[in-house]
Amino acid sequence: MLGEVAEKKLYDAAAKGDAQALRHLLDQDPLLLDRVSFTCSNKTPLHVAAMHGHLPIVQEILNQNRLLAEELDSQKSSPLHIASAKGYVEIANELLSAAPDMCLSRDSQGRNPLHLAAMKGHVQILAGLVQTAPRAAWEKLDRGQNVVHLCVIHCQLESLKILAQNLSEILNAEDDDGDSVLHLAVRFKQVETVRYLVESTNIDKNAKNCKGQTPLLILEQTPTDDRTTAAIRNFLRPPLCTSTSTQTQPAAKWLTRKRDSIMVVAILIATMAFQAGVNPAGGFWQDNLTQDSQGNPVPNPHRAGEAIMAYNHPKIFKIFPKIQHSSLRFISQYNLAAHQWAALQAQALYVGSDGDHVVSGDIYCSELCGGHCGCNSEGG
Repeated sequence: MLGEVAEKKLYDAAAKGDAQALRHLLDQDPLLLDRVSFTCSNKTPLHVAAMHGHLPIVQEILNQNRLLAEELDSQKSSPLHIASAKGYVEIANELLSAAPDMCLSRDSQGRNPLHLAAMKGHVQILAGLVQTAPRAAWEKLDRGQNVVHLCVIHCQLESLKILAQNLSEILNAEDDDGDSVLHLAVRFKQVETVRYLVESTNIDKNAKNCKGQTPLLILEQTPTDDRTTAAIRNFLRPPLCTSTSTQTQPAAKWLTRKRDSIMVVAILIATMAFQAGVNPAGGFWQDNLTQDSQGNPVPNPHRAGEAIMAYNHPKIFKIFPKIQHSSLRFISQYNLAAHQWAALQAQALYVGSDGDHVVSGDIYCSELCGGHCGCNSEGG
């Protein structure tokens, strides 16, 4: 019971900034802070002191137990997270000195202290964090955004400048959509940010995102045309920046995909026409019938191998060779491989040709129908 009372007084002293009361409690119970670090389920007294900006309390607690600088609350925030978000420069420096590794610690939303300082525009703290742990700047959040993306999203140009001065290469970092900070600044129409990035840094002004868009192309696709848009366009003017060339690669890929799709359909059509021509409905005669049993010529003679459909339905049958011939012409115009394929199909189909000429559809028809559909009489 006495322990609980002492802990409550400890938290009260941290919240009020009562350094004298804190020292009195610790003099009476030197292990009080150690017990709190094991029993607290949320914030430690150091979290509370950092949240209220009480530097003397922070210093006193760190003198007694520096390990409290590494403790996390229920949101996985360290005291350094809190000081960075609040903008307490001296407290952040004390905590940074006590536990520099906490620069890389992430809270429940994946943010490290450097992220929070940049988002809030606390440039002094941000500068100290970058110098202590530059790797923290490259840590990515959801959607692949790092600290420079956060600067633009939260309109913190001064934070962006600190990062550009210390880590210039980070400006070209891309998120999961392939957007750099310049893409975002143009999309959000942040004129001064665009001006700074274009005029004062070496950022890639023609970088393309996953959609093949450069910053200038994003601007050109903006529906409104106001003064802000005009100002940004002035900074992104050609030849510094380009837009049209960015669509070449996506367009080429699109055409390739469409061509491949058309080829599949064309081959399917030609194959169906091929099968219909080689195997017409009803099949072929298996015998010769030119004379009756008495040796007299029959009115409608046929020979083995001729199409039965041509004998029974001559007008309908005559359509098949024309469809087949048109299909071969259709598919052969797409590329060399298709043309060669069509030629092989034609050679297989036109077995009645003499090998020296490309025979017409009607000549091929006559080979199958025996002249019953009237193809020879109509002259093709």
